[in-house]
Amino acid sequence: MLRPPISPPSVTPVVYVVDDDDGVRTSLRWLIESVGYEVLAFRNGQEFLDGYDPDQPGCLLLDVRMPAMGGFELLEKIQGRGSAFPVLFLTGHGTIPMSVKAMKQGAFDFIEKPFNDQDLIDRIQVAANQSMDAYRRKKEIDKTSNSLASLSPREREVVDHLIAGKPSKVIAYELGISKKTVEVHRANIREKLKVASVAQLVKLVLDSGASQGVEKGERY
Repeated sequence: MLRPPISPPSVTPVVYVVDDDDGVRTSLRWLIESVGYEVLAFRNGQEFLDGYDPDQPGCLLLDVRMPAMGGFELLEKIQGRGSAFPVLFLTGHGTIPMSVKAMKQGAFDFIEKPFNDQDLIDRIQVAANQSMDAYRRKKEIDKTSNSLASLSPREREVVDHLIAGKPSKVIAYELGISKKTVEVHRANIREKLKVASVAQLVKLVLDSGASQGVEKGERY
């Protein structure tokens, strides 16, 4: 008896907490878990670097002042690894120059302790939603890139001509093949990339970042 395919588990954002104060970590965990988020807490920056998943969407609540590795240094290391999830700095000793530095360095927000619980949750929700949007965009781009990679070299040549707005007759002439062969390639491209028009093809290629300056052309 055939069994239906098992769907992959849905991805949900994780809220990371990095703070050297045990009490702060515990209270933040209780607060954030109370609204349904998964929370992973770490005592210092190195623990976080050793334990976080850079491909997991979410956000980071990060103390500014910690022994061994401060919040700004940790943010630099995270960015150096290519991780792009939002970072919210938490500090009990904030200054205007410090907040300006945080934002210039790419922080999502700078929040001073003591903070209002609901305000913090609101900011976490915005950051987590932003991270999920970025995660979905990346997955779509990866999917598109894989689809484009499935094309043969000749099919990719045809794609390049199509997104330049050239009709089959011109493509056939420039590639030295018959118009019928071009139409066969177009059918294969349409099937592999799941597109119905050159306009859709252009959007797919643009979204993947695989081409620039293309124009919308004729329908398939």
